[in-house]
Amino acid sequence: MSSVAFETQRAALADVVAIPVTPFAEDGSVAEDTHRALLRRLLDGGITTLTPNGNTGEFYALTPEERRLVTELTIDEAGERAVVLVGVGHDIPTAVASARHARELGARMVMVHQPVHPYVSQAGWVDYHRAVAEAVPELGVVPYIRNAQLTGARLAELADTCPNVIGVKYAVPDAARFAAFARDAGLERFVWVAGLAEPYAPSYFSAGATGFTSGLVNVAPAVSLNMIEALRSGDYRAAMKVWEQIRRFEELRAANGSADNVTVVKEALASLGLCRREVRPPSRPLPESGRAEVAAIAAGWSI
Repeated sequence: MSSVAFETQRAALADVVAIPVTPFAEDGSVAEDTHRALLRRLLDGGITTLTPNGNTGEFYALTPEERRLVTELTIDEAGERAVVLVGVGHDIPTAVASARHARELGARMVMVHQPVHPYVSQAGWVDYHRAVAEAVPELGVVPYIRNAQLTGARLAELADTCPNVIGVKYAVPDAARFAAFARDAGLERFVWVAGLAEPYAPSYFSAGATGFTSGLVNVAPAVSLNMIEALRSGDYRAAMKVWEQIRRFEELRAANGSADNVTVVKEALASLGLCRREVRPPSRPLPESGRAEVAAIAAGWSI
């Protein structure tokens, strides 16, 4: 497939890439109606890129059947209103099966989760992503990079054999490393998505990113859109005003090695009456003592 055919996908990455939560019912199953309602709220709020089965969606806590269900619900609800970037991962056959399932449903792209195997070689990283990308040549493929050791040259090597690798979700918390990695891989060759969301978006945009992921967007789509509008216009002062507005919320999510990353988002949604607060182990719901602060922040965004 020619690069021209991927222009829609590339444009969708240069935006707020929303990572929807996966709400659970009282019996612990995926709450399908609530999930659809939360997706519609994102779409109605102006969000046009959705990533089912991302980390904010508790990807690693879902069963294979639940991951398929979440993909199906998201693609069905998005229709023509949004481009869907489906999260895939685990062992290669599972990742390939998930990517093919996404393709069958009409998804345009897949995001390949950073391999969580304890022993990841750089050449093996290329092999892993090549196996997924070659299985779905019609889809745009977006590696999710959390490995600070990986070099930009390895990404370029992957794309040399897999031209459908069109974007990168870069989530190493080091703006200087990101700037070097992007230039070593090819700054114009890929769409660079700041994979650590709003807190890192201004610094990563200054180094070449044109999109950012967001879990906060589940709570306040307008806040995330305000930030990307400021960044697109090069108004870093305005972007940092948004940064100040969301700083405490994101600090709560990032504390203790991001222990409460999803927990805080679901707590905010629960405070607004939009879904239950339950998360699955190894995450844990917020204790009573922390709930009021999250609710006050969410209320303060005038949603």
